[in-house]
Amino acid sequence: MVLLHAQVADTYFTLRTAEARLRIARENAQLQKRSYEIAQKLFKSGETDELDLQQAKTQYLSTLSSIPDFESQIVLAHHALSVLLGRPPGPLPELNVQPGKGEVVPLVDRAVLQDVPADLLLRRPDVRAAELQMAAQSALIGVAEADFYPSVSLLGSLVWSASSLTGAPSTLALVAGPSVTWNLFDHGKIANNVRVQDARLQELTVAYQNTVREAAREADDAATAIIAAWQRDTILNDAQRAAQRSLKLANTIYREGYSDFQRVLDAQRALFAQQDAYIVNRGNAVGGLIALYKALGGGWYSEQPLVDPATRQQMQQRTDWGDLLNESNAPSAAASSSGASFQ
Repeated sequence: MVLLHAQVADTYFTLRTAEARLRIARENAQLQKRSYEIAQKLFKSGETDELDLQQAKTQYLSTLSSIPDFESQIVLAHHALSVLLGRPPGPLPELNVQPGKGEVVPLVDRAVLQDVPADLLLRRPDVRAAELQMAAQSALIGVAEADFYPSVSLLGSLVWSASSLTGAPSTLALVAGPSVTWNLFDHGKIANNVRVQDARLQELTVAYQNTVREAAREADDAATAIIAAWQRDTILNDAQRAAQRSLKLANTIYREGYSDFQRVLDAQRALFAQQDAYIVNRGNAVGGLIALYKALGGGWYSEQPLVDPATRQQMQQRTDWGDLLNESNAPSAAASSSGASFQ
């Protein structure tokens, strides 16, 4: 469930990022198309050479060629999200953007942990599984060592022995009263079994330590990615504003005849690159937060049942499940308050 929720969230914001990049590509394509049309008119009137025309055309077509790629990313993200939600690939009406809001990639400007990160790592299923495997193996050492000592039975036993051989009789043995069993002559075998169980415990201990280290690495990597995205956001926002101002100045200087058309093309190219980088960085910030949630063992709790009514009815028609399909033990949304909270 942790991996599924993380993948749903990551796919959703991948979709929103692709939508924002598509919007920017279309806006810049329209801007570059006007420049190309101006260059075409100037070339036909003989006021400029063919170089300006071909450079404007190249830049316009280059930006235009990125639009189908973004459209394909959006369709693929829709398909992936439909499958993750248990639906056939198709439209998702609930994802329609409200009029006037446009495609927005929110910036997660802070993350607040309500618990110590080391304690949050213990929520991870792989860490808990490794810990329980180590504890179970530790108990098996005691089971193996118990063979060194006699086994006392206070009650009797009933033994039935049967053979499939023709003519071989079946026997019934009844032992009444207390009995003692002691493997006096298997000391070496028992000692070696204890050593084997201890070696397995050491193996699981190392595996547990490695699982914890890997979990800590994933959490630190995600936190580092978030911090880097925060630091780049302001810089890239200033860069895109500077690129917009540069393009405006380049157009003014070109119209007044103080500059060639190349500076306009360079300003258009820089604007598209900076706007796209700004949106991509915001998507990376959200992706880093999702990775941090996943590294810390989750944080999402669905209100939907683990088994939907149609599936439950289908399973109950095949097999008597009793009360095992009930949702009485499903995690509630309130459980998330005791773990991590991110804002």
